[in-house]
Amino acid sequence: MTSSTTTPRTYVVTGAGSGIGASTAALLRDRGEIVIGVDLKGAEIEADLSTTAGRKTAADRAIDLAGGSIDAVIACAGIAAPIPLTVSVNYFGVTEFLEHLAPVLAKSPAPRAAVVSSAATLQNTSAELVDAMLAGDEAKALEIGAALAAQGPAGYLNYPSSKRALSRWVRRESITERWAGAHIPLNAIAPGTVISPMTEQLLATEEGRKMVDDSMPMPLNYHSDSIVLARLLAWLTSEENTHATGQTIYIDGGVDATLRGDNIWD
Repeated sequence: MTSSTTTPRTYVVTGAGSGIGASTAALLRDRGEIVIGVDLKGAEIEADLSTTAGRKTAADRAIDLAGGSIDAVIACAGIAAPIPLTVSVNYFGVTEFLEHLAPVLAKSPAPRAAVVSSAATLQNTSAELVDAMLAGDEAKALEIGAALAAQGPAGYLNYPSSKRALSRWVRRESITERWAGAHIPLNAIAPGTVISPMTEQLLATEEGRKMVDDSMPMPLNYHSDSIVLARLLAWLTSEENTHATGQTIYIDGGVDATLRGDNIWD
């Protein structure tokens, strides 16, 4: 899973301040790669990916710090709050940021991109919200997300909807001229429950763990550490991956297989 050459590759990793992003950045650095981290704080680039201006500023700064040469982008930044901000960060904060970097990424001899989706894509979602995101209408998506949040528990739909839209975007975009035409594999990973700052409070109680496990059953090795996801992200964005694209890879301890069964083709 290490780079096939002795020349370090330059990676841009969002969400690098904690969780999966921090583990991914650390793993890549340990392997001798150059990493430019992006996060609200604690990274080389401090930026707010929930806003259009923040995404553009972060992308421009990443290009500048990389000297105009980027080999891979790994988008890990995300939140799970039952509010419309989740839509802005998890979907538009990923897709718009990647779109800004795509032209520079395409200049690499082995360009790669990967994003973090979720096994929550298998949960109930708002079709209206997903459609608004895929249409690129952030204002409408936020309006729908706010209406869901105002209904109390329905606000949680902001999270699985944002991740399902992201996985659909990856599948849709991966075969376009911007990505496949530029020889850029574009993939997503879908973790199950990950032990991280985002989940530690919920997993601290028996009630919280039961709620999580009822919706995300993980028969293989239970909850995962973030390094597990980092290793897969590193391979997907390495020179070794030449043909895997458009995939959402469920690295979830069996959530997908448990919830969807053995026939996903019908």
